[in-house]
Amino acid sequence: MTEYDPDEISEETTADRDLSEKSQAGSRDIKLTPYMSPLGAWALSVGSAIGWGSFVFTGNSYLLKAGPAGSVIGMFIGAVIMLIIGRNYHYLMNRYPDAGGVYAYVTEIFGHDRAFLAAWFLFLTYIAVFWANATSLPLFARYFFGDLFRFGPHYTIAEYEVYLGEALLSITAIVLMSILCMYARKLTQGIVIILAVVFTAGLTICVAVALLKRDPAVYSMNPVFLPDSSIASQIVSIACMAPWAYVGFENISHSAEEFSFSHKKSFKIISWSVIVTTLLYMFIVILSVTAYPEGFNSWQEYIAGRESITGLDALPTFYAGGRYMGVAGKAILSAVLFGLIFSSLIGMIMALSRLLYAMAKDHIIPVKFAKLSKRGIPYRTVLIITAISVFIPFAGRTAIGWIVDVTTIGTILVFCFVSAAVYKMGRVENVRCERCMGLAGIIVMVLLAVLIQVPSFTADSSMAKESYFLFTIWGVLGFIFFRGVINKDSDRRFGNSVIVWIGMLALILFTALTWMGESTREAADDAIMDVRDFYTGEADISVYQMSETEFVDSKIETMNKVAMKNSIVVLGMFALSCLMILSNYRTMRRREKENEEKLGEARNKIYQDQLTGVKSMHAYAEKEASMNMRIKDNLVEEYSVVVCDVNGLKQINDTLGHKAGDEYIRTASMMICKQFKHSPVYRIGGDEFVVILEGDDYANRQHLMNELNETVEYNNDVGGVVIAAGMSDFIQDGDVSLYQVFERADSLMYTRKRELKGEK
Repeated sequence: MTEYDPDEISEETTADRDLSEKSQAGSRDIKLTPYMSPLGAWALSVGSAIGWGSFVFTGNSYLLKAGPAGSVIGMFIGAVIMLIIGRNYHYLMNRYPDAGGVYAYVTEIFGHDRAFLAAWFLFLTYIAVFWANATSLPLFARYFFGDLFRFGPHYTIAEYEVYLGEALLSITAIVLMSILCMYARKLTQGIVIILAVVFTAGLTICVAVALLKRDPAVYSMNPVFLPDSSIASQIVSIACMAPWAYVGFENISHSAEEFSFSHKKSFKIISWSVIVTTLLYMFIVILSVTAYPEGFNSWQEYIAGRESITGLDALPTFYAGGRYMGVAGKAILSAVLFGLIFSSLIGMIMALSRLLYAMAKDHIIPVKFAKLSKRGIPYRTVLIITAISVFIPFAGRTAIGWIVDVTTIGTILVFCFVSAAVYKMGRVENVRCERCMGLAGIIVMVLLAVLIQVPSFTADSSMAKESYFLFTIWGVLGFIFFRGVINKDSDRRFGNSVIVWIGMLALILFTALTWMGESTREAADDAIMDVRDFYTGEADISVYQMSETEFVDSKIETMNKVAMKNSIVVLGMFALSCLMILSNYRTMRRREKENEEKLGEARNKIYQDQLTGVKSMHAYAEKEASMNMRIKDNLVEEYSVVVCDVNGLKQINDTLGHKAGDEYIRTASMMICKQFKHSPVYRIGGDEFVVILEGDDYANRQHLMNELNETVEYNNDVGGVVIAAGMSDFIQDGDVSLYQVFERADSLMYTRKRELKGEK
């Protein structure tokens, strides 16, 4: 095993400091060191896609929704959907082989606002799967070891008992896997490969033996479809679970920087990952119906009534493995289960740490978390994951189950972003194949979102009401967190797309209203059941102390209270979200104003002469272009140009210095401005000024020029500032540009200059 150098993390190397400096600028120039092999990428993908839920959720929920045939067909359709999404990931991985996966892709194609949204829900998805696998260990410990870990203080959360011993078991797994991922990338890759081979081969062997030894006369697989619903609805209900079933198969995209092979191989790796994952899910379903204990007449009775069974026989896969292979079968499946859980833990840590690493480089989280160890591992992001996860085992499995339910929505959103990115690139580059694949991904994900999120749209697709509530809470927290991001965004990369956050607000409102509807409906169902029990005599004896009217009124009052409470909660969350949007919008407006002020300051520096305060040469060039356009369009009738040149500047600079020369120029500028009070004055050279006379100054131009010349002649006699000036009028039907007028005035200025010097 690789030895750990205690100074490895704490010592800041030159490369680390270089990364920190470049990260401060949000640079993507720093790359993670390549090490991952094709086999390692495949193992990481498969190990992340299939975890603890394959043994529990697949074996009961799938079968209870669609039967073995419906589950297999639905899984096949789900695999096809995931291959479409995988093809889109392949395209983006080749275009943008950066750490961060979908966050990096959406940043490049849609900007930072949409990227933040994708990363926010992807983080929830991955961390929920990580927590689910970590907290599944106590469940299986109960099957294997009984009450061995059920010691210490305990309490109940949502009807689930939490024991200190079981919580410590999960925490130990989290810490050990985190340490492994922080200090040894290649060793971690090797372990994941071994685990993937073990659970793939082990499950394949168990299914093969079970099918060979199964006696169809004793253990029938009927019904292959459930008799109480249509075959189509059963298949659709399984296909709708594809985003949940395959979540994590794409997590190798976060390690794309670390591929030691060509990214062109990524689709082949993803495809084999999807195929193997699908087969493993199918194997678990098939194995679960190959045998059932005595006292049950079918697999359906066994699955529905297995809660009455204790020990490993309560798990259909383990019962079948033990039935056909004895102790060896249970041992193999134990190794399979161990491999599924721990490969998923490693895979989620790897994906999350790379996602957070990419976000740290863009300052979404503090940039210090982008620091790498000597081995090129973003160890600080692993520490974040560990720190926020060690408390989760104390929350109970029921709450974790609600969070896992939310991952379906999060995964659909992320896959939608990926498909939209491919579609946009296909349009930009006019590549029909990419447009079609991107559009296909968008359509399928939208369809799945409708089927899953809309209660009763399909009988078995909607989520638990708590999941809608948690999704809403996470969305509101996203608004709050984003406010902190844009407040610290000195580079002005975030907060530029209001439509993204309006869409997010609409999604939060939808899920909040759905939660309210489901919660109210559940309260109504409970009230109806209580009323039924009241009239059938099955209610609690204390209930009959009330009259019929009092009882019904109490139920109506309870329902009204529930509805009122739910309405207040929804309005509160919606109001908070609106407040965050308004606050973010105000920040954006403040930034725009600051930008405008900075732009104005920059414009002033460009268009105002810094020495004299009059308009600059750039301003004159812009004025000339504008005047030429007006002359071309016959919009100019009359104006004059005065060209002024300051005499004797070189002599002052040579004898008294440039400071005295600057003061001489400022005095000359004030003389010109005082003389032509209503006209713009431009300094177009070191000692040359131009005045464009319009309005009153144009009407009095000759008088003003005479006054200026008188002042200059006096100064010439007494040693004051001397300015040579020439004036020329615009000729309506002759001049086609300002320059022609300028040339005549300039020529007259030189004539006047010679006169002042006494030259002929």
